Amino acid sequence: MACGTKKIKECNIRNYSIYLKKIDSKTYLFSYFEYTGNNFDADMKKMAADPNTQKWWKETDPCQLPLPDAASKNEIWSSMEEVFHTD
Repeated sequence: MACGTKKIKECNIRNYSIYLKKIDSKTYLFSYFEYTGNNFDADMKKMAADPNTQKWWKETDPCQLPLPDAASKNEIWSSMEEVFHTD
């Protein structure tokens, strides 16, 4: 996983966590990260172009079933609205 975490950092992602939660016999993933760069789209394209990332996604994407809002946009992850934050 070391090379994957290196690419994540190169793409200006920090404080990245993935959580697992079972609700009504369904298992959900929730991820959180902080983006520290200045061009999110460019950094995400950089990550998507990485052969190791592509290999990882090929292995893990079939395990992730998107919620309807993401599926309607042909995406895997749903965005969430932050409703509270404190430092």
